[in-house]
Amino acid sequence: MRKLFKRIVYFFLFIFVLVNILSASQAYYFTRFYDNIKPQSGAQMGISGMLLGVPLPKSIISDSLKISHYNVTLNTQDGLKLASWHLQHGSSDSVKAKGTIIMFHGHGSSRSGVINEASSFYNLGFNVFMIDFRAHGQSEGNISSIGYYESRDVKAAYDYIAAGGEKNIVLWGISLGAATITKAMNDYPNVQPKKIILEMPFGSMLAAVEGRVRIMGMPDEPIGVLLTFWGGTELGVWAFSNKPEEYVKAITCPVLLQWGKSDPRVSEKETDAVYANLASKEKTLKEYDGIAHESICTKAHEKWMQNVSTFLK
Repeated sequence: MRKLFKRIVYFFLFIFVLVNILSASQAYYFTRFYDNIKPQSGAQMGISGMLLGVPLPKSIISDSLKISHYNVTLNTQDGLKLASWHLQHGSSDSVKAKGTIIMFHGHGSSRSGVINEASSFYNLGFNVFMIDFRAHGQSEGNISSIGYYESRDVKAAYDYIAAGGEKNIVLWGISLGAATITKAMNDYPNVQPKKIILEMPFGSMLAAVEGRVRIMGMPDEPIGVLLTFWGGTELGVWAFSNKPEEYVKAITCPVLLQWGKSDPRVSEKETDAVYANLASKEKTLKEYDGIAHESICTKAHEKWMQNVSTFLK
């Protein structure tokens, strides 16, 4: 019996160690993007790639903007250079710009991924500033902290536009971009936009990881906890403390929160928690039938335009 007990203990110890090794490896690759890497299909990954993870390519910039714009390079407080586009209404335009909307994309995307939204904001009479987060698009770095350090990118963009004399600054973000806006406004008192638009922000880092695990067809518990722990440990942060649903308690400006009812990654519970905790006296929640974790502007353009234009008046 004693030998059998020891074997059982060793077996479960082996499983425990193995699961943590796999989780640490998956978390490592989930938080990193590389240049000159081609995306791999499941067949190309093989079993080892599916278990341990594979290097992910940086998002590629495709400039399909039909509106005149120019490149701007920003410097973050921790020494990274961020690529961005600035769309400005010229002096010959029939209307004066109403303000500037600063845009922040989602995880694994880039400013190219939010061109539809940028064009729509510009056509509503706003100047637009769109950046690539660190480790995305043409910005420097290869580590994505899922919003933890990206708050510095939000601050860099806000400081740049504010330094130009803009008084009416609006922040817009989708998914990671929305969550990072909340952290930046919590961490930096000088980041004080007139309004913000948050589309499908996750409630916490743990919830974000669990959402990604779900769409991979795996049980979100306990895998989500392990990935969150190892991802944060490898980045040198306590990832469980990254909670947009708590950060929004510091937000007092008018807020438009938008969410798709078919979103498999961000739950209704998360969205309700974010909305309930917003300290703003002027806050609006708009939900969209049949919309998943995707561009609401693209999938439900007419309704999106109506809600956004009403909020920005």
